[in-house]
Amino acid sequence: MAVQQTQMLPPQYVEDLQKDLGTQLTALTAAPLATDKFAPKVAGMDQAQQDAYTMATTQGQGIGAFQPYITQAGAYSGPTGYQPFMSPYQQDVIDATLAEYDTQAAAGLAGIGQQAAMSGNLGGGREGVLRAQYQNKSDMNRALLQSGLLQQGFTQANQLANQAFGQQQALAQQVPGLYGQDIGTLGSAGAIQQAQEQAQLDATREQNRLRAYEPYERLGFQQTGVASIASGAPGQYQSMVTPNPTPLQNALGIAGVAGGLMTGYGDYLRGSKGIA
Repeated sequence: MAVQQTQMLPPQYVEDLQKDLGTQLTALTAAPLATDKFAPKVAGMDQAQQDAYTMATTQGQGIGAFQPYITQAGAYSGPTGYQPFMSPYQQDVIDATLAEYDTQAAAGLAGIGQQAAMSGNLGGGREGVLRAQYQNKSDMNRALLQSGLLQQGFTQANQLANQAFGQQQALAQQVPGLYGQDIGTLGSAGAIQQAQEQAQLDATREQNRLRAYEPYERLGFQQTGVASIASGAPGQYQSMVTPNPTPLQNALGIAGVAGGLMTGYGDYLRGSKGIA
């Protein structure tokens, strides 16, 4: 006994739409999607950032900026640290002072002779004793005067050396900080420019991505429309494109679009022709 099979075929215009949809789907998925056009890109360092990096890694600026000042401070310490601060006129001052002292001392000796002459002891033993005592005391005072002048010059030079030592230490702390401020300012300014360039790259990538997905988006919308017409029920289309997808989402989205279209279209064809 012959088996009679009845098929409910869709209207011709629906079959035409389905055929056109299948043709477009085959052509669209025949070539791989050029993902390199919307691959993520990272903006390079701005010139200001490069300058900041160079400054930060240059010996004597970012790295070891304190070293020259520490070295100079070391020169102002130790047994000879005072020497650069000794007055170049100190010896002239000492010589002039001692010369004046010698003049005054000579006048004192002359006074002893005058007193001896007036007392009738000129050239006597008493005069000799007075001259010897005066000379010993004069020599001692002269030595004390000279040592005092030397000590005064040393004390002053040592104080100046200590002051310079402290100044160099302060510079060793301040200069790296000033360099750090410059480095920070350059880095911040460069980061602003880099962020702007990154935003431009992201906008271009998003534009290219939307352009690449547009045929899939359009075909998906068309598939929903054809299915709606064939079933007589209104269809709802949900966009497959979301803002700022990650690279992983891009890769999964490409495979999902093509796979979803093929599966949905195959299920629809089997259902419309009564094929289980």
